[in-house]
Amino acid sequence: MKVRRNKKQIPSFRKLIKTSKVKLENKLKNKQFKQQSTLKKYRKEQRKLRQAVKDAVSKKPIPLEDPREKQPGKRIEREEEEEEALPLDMMDEDDLQLMKDLGQRPSFLTRDLSSSEPVHAKKRKHERIIDKYEKIPRTLQTAPEKELIHLLPIKDKSGIIPQTREKPVTDSNKDEEDQEAARELEEEIIEDPIRELTVEEHLIERKKKLQEKKMHIAALASAILSDPESNIKKLKELRSMLMEQDPDVAVTVRKLVIVSLMELFKDITPSYKIRPLTQVEKSTKIRKETQKLREFEEGLVSQYKFYLENLEQMVKDWKQRKLKKSNVVSLKAYKGLAEVAVKSLCELLVALPHFNFHNNIIVLIVPLMNDVSKLISEMCCEAVKKLFKQDKLGQASLGVVKVISGFVKGRNYEVRPEWKKAEEKLERELREAEASESTEKKFKLHTETLNIVFVTYFRILKKAQRSPLLPAVLEGLAKFAHLINVEFFDDLLVVLHTLIESGDLSYQESLHCVQTAFHILSGQGDVLNIDPMKFYTHLYKTLFKLHAGATNEGVEIVLQCLDVMLTKRRKQVSQQRALAFVKRLCTLALHVLPNSSIGILATTRILMHTFPKTDLLLDSESQGSGVFLPELDEPEYCNAQNTALWELYALRRHYHPIVQKLAAHLIAGAPSEGCEALKPELSRRSAVELFEAYSMAEMTFNPPVETSNPKIKGKVLQGDSFLNEDLNQLIKRYSNELTTESPLDFTKCLKTSPY
Repeated sequence: MKVRRNKKQIPSFRKLIKTSKVKLENKLKNKQFKQQSTLKKYRKEQRKLRQAVKDAVSKKPIPLEDPREKQPGKRIEREEEEEEALPLDMMDEDDLQLMKDLGQRPSFLTRDLSSSEPVHAKKRKHERIIDKYEKIPRTLQTAPEKELIHLLPIKDKSGIIPQTREKPVTDSNKDEEDQEAARELEEEIIEDPIRELTVEEHLIERKKKLQEKKMHIAALASAILSDPESNIKKLKELRSMLMEQDPDVAVTVRKLVIVSLMELFKDITPSYKIRPLTQVEKSTKIRKETQKLREFEEGLVSQYKFYLENLEQMVKDWKQRKLKKSNVVSLKAYKGLAEVAVKSLCELLVALPHFNFHNNIIVLIVPLMNDVSKLISEMCCEAVKKLFKQDKLGQASLGVVKVISGFVKGRNYEVRPEWKKAEEKLERELREAEASESTEKKFKLHTETLNIVFVTYFRILKKAQRSPLLPAVLEGLAKFAHLINVEFFDDLLVVLHTLIESGDLSYQESLHCVQTAFHILSGQGDVLNIDPMKFYTHLYKTLFKLHAGATNEGVEIVLQCLDVMLTKRRKQVSQQRALAFVKRLCTLALHVLPNSSIGILATTRILMHTFPKTDLLLDSESQGSGVFLPELDEPEYCNAQNTALWELYALRRHYHPIVQKLAAHLIAGAPSEGCEALKPELSRRSAVELFEAYSMAEMTFNPPVETSNPKIKGKVLQGDSFLNEDLNQLIKRYSNELTTESPLDFTKCLKTSPY
């Protein structure tokens, strides 16, 4: 029984099945390693034995060393004795045989016969030294020991078995040969250096390379366009050229490939969105034509996705100024590549709004609308504007507005005002009647879009009143105020008035607030019982901030405000308020540019038609109800009925011919017929249109002004003192007539003037 226990049992088949494959492999390797180690050890011992036998056979006897040779005096005697030695033929045979036997013994050969010491004396004396030397391990130079690498051990029935592996030994001879070959190669390179190309030769070589690349791009693009379904794999080959590594043509080739792929995708992309296949559809057997179409669609979507990722990476590299390891493209060239990539993204945004990954393109484009680079910012804003113009359904517009709203909120409203172009499209969308989609679906999309826009507007008004977006928000509210829910009107008017009173707004921004307020009140707010007198007062007292300088640009907004405040709300405007505004507008027309004067006088003409009783300002009789107070900021209580429009007589002598015509027309009472009536090109155009038509932006008069006037030429040449003296007399006489409350004959007053 004991013998059976000690014997190694053979594992059963079931145990072999349970044993892992790795464990069995380790066992096999361990067994092979042991066999190899035993075999190596046996071979090593055999080599040592053969070497020892070979050394013993080839070893020659060492001649005896005479201690007397060390003494110089006795050396001569030794030589004489050798000369007198007996020859061998004179020795006995027994003695000769004895000498031969002793000659084959090592002890005899190494022994000093002249010494009186015993034979084994030196051996005992140096025994310790020899033992130490023998204990030192010996290594053969021809077979160097190999280092072992210790691996993780494995466990078997017998116990833990350590695992090792021999470390590969580098052949020094081979290394020397490699080094020698490398030195020879370097010598050959030094002996035959490559000739450097001149600048002209380099340019010719670059042109040749570029032409080859262009032909290759053209060939691939032509093949794809001719049969997209069969040659869809060539898209991958063309896209791989985006990683061009030749530093001479890398930048140019990459730009050409970006544009070529963009045009290809615009041409071969279907007019529908490609959805991924379900598992049931993949397992269903289909015809070859259908399978070919599916492969084409899958390849197209895949390559389109990779292409968009490449463009995104180019933009990121430019933003991060991240230099690639290859160093093929310099940092300076990153901007050019990024601009081409952004241009391609903008083209795809407009051309493929129905295709896959359109929302991803929107997410890339919207932040670039606020980019520091003016070129990139303008490209992205223009692309979004085009998308809004051509979007009939409103799905793409809704996606863009959502991203813009989130972007503005994420940047804490510190973005550039050009994102407001997104809202300009909304009004046009609401007027579209020829859209192919149903009215109900379109109305739902437009409502959702407007909600997001107004939420963004109200956030800025409430939380970011110092944001640079505030002017754009006020302008947008002024445009779309008629679409705001009536429930928000009271709160919105309070916020607008608070902004005006805060004094933090610029003059143009305050005008936008007034414009927004009256747009609200002229629409659905007309039914509300709200008195906007504070907004009338603000506009009335700030009109004189306009002049021929920087604020001349605000005249257009003032004209729009006057139209919505006075003309469209004629029933809510009192006569005193209308008279005050007419008087102040005529005064304002004296110190603005000619195009502004034309717009203001055109507005005055409309007010005279809208409020017929304003013609009393042209009458010389006074009603005797007080004195006109021009410095008072309240239009209702300034007694405007007690003044006259003497400014029109000064404007009738204006250097601009159109201003002269309008002033003469108003003095005559703004008639519709007769010699003082206006021509159709003036009477049928609005005040804002006339303001833009006679603009002074190009620093030229429109129409040209005559250089001389024979009526006043002589007196003007007399000098400025004459002009100032005449004006002083006119003002003095006018002031005296007002203070005495006597009837004012303004026509007579002007006739007494030397002009």
